[in-house]
Amino acid sequence: MNAALEQIKQLASQAGDSARQPLILALRKVINSLEAPEEMLQRVGSQHLDSAATVIGIDLGLFVLLVEAESPLTVDELAQKTKAEEALLGRLLRYLTSIGMVDEVSRDQFKANLATKNMTAKVSEAGLRHYFYTVCPEFQALPSFLKKTGYRNPQDENHTAWHDAFNTDKHPFAWFGEHPENMAYFNEYMASRRLPEKSWLNVYPVEGECAGWTADKPLYVNIGGNIGHQCAEFKEKYPHIPGRVILQDLPYSIDNALLTPGVENLVHNFFEPQPIKDAKFYFLRRVLHNHPDHRVKQILEHTKSAMTSESVLLIDEVTLPETGVRFDAANDDLTMMAVFASAERSERHWSGLFAEVGLRLVKTYIYNAPVYECVMDVRLA
Repeated sequence: MNAALEQIKQLASQAGDSARQPLILALRKVINSLEAPEEMLQRVGSQHLDSAATVIGIDLGLFVLLVEAESPLTVDELAQKTKAEEALLGRLLRYLTSIGMVDEVSRDQFKANLATKNMTAKVSEAGLRHYFYTVCPEFQALPSFLKKTGYRNPQDENHTAWHDAFNTDKHPFAWFGEHPENMAYFNEYMASRRLPEKSWLNVYPVEGECAGWTADKPLYVNIGGNIGHQCAEFKEKYPHIPGRVILQDLPYSIDNALLTPGVENLVHNFFEPQPIKDAKFYFLRRVLHNHPDHRVKQILEHTKSAMTSESVLLIDEVTLPETGVRFDAANDDLTMMAVFASAERSERHWSGLFAEVGLRLVKTYIYNAPVYECVMDVRLA
């Protein structure tokens, strides 16, 4: 048994991005084959508690303390550092040990493992808070929502499981504007997920497309660009290309937007006519997956009306394969359904939407294959 486990650990340590997910799936199937029904019930049924205990650990700084320690720490030492009551902390650490988030060395003594280290990453802290406080409630509401709607594929963005979870009739992004703490978790998570080395800017021929472009014309319009990370990256990589660089979003995002030199921050609702005409690039990153098909077509039509034959609509999205979708992408798909009555889409689905509004998919540039991230070059049909 130990030899087999060591062999698996060796495989895991050598696996690249493309190999890790099949290995994780295979190991999950092994776990499923080993568990008795009551064990599977306990594991699946307590997943909310896993998240809750981990968020508490983050709030207390437990994971950072254990990672930074040169040797194992006792419950008493951790209680002194966190100011949490020792009895409570011991119970929490016992649970975190049981789900593999920390290692128990001896009675009341703990040390960090790889999972502990993962929880100290900025993306983990921001992401777990976003999931726990904003996403998990809609998962809780999803079964009853689907039951009362007759298990129909959601199409109404004004009535979703998310609305039931938060007892509101507001759109999620409007709701964010009234809940700055939730919005801060979301923005921090989105920012920490961005890896400059895995960007559409590394695969798309921007300079070739912009040959001869003049400074009096709009160069790059980031539609629904939140607080402007994409504009900042574009400007940093191509400061020499002439033309206006423009960030567009709703007031609560523009009010908090980055003040990037050379970037104009403009309030705009993409369900209204596009005011910037004749731009070279209209760029949408992870915007359309927030909307059902009929709303996506409205956004596309407004953008198309501003385009010329020289314009390129760049759509940066996940494009699902037709089979064998990995866990995180399938998770995102159901999350989009629960929040927005939307979906993650395949290239066939995208192409159909483009054709319906008089656009055509010219080419798909994949820049992060393991998670299906790509940028689609879309032009007037």
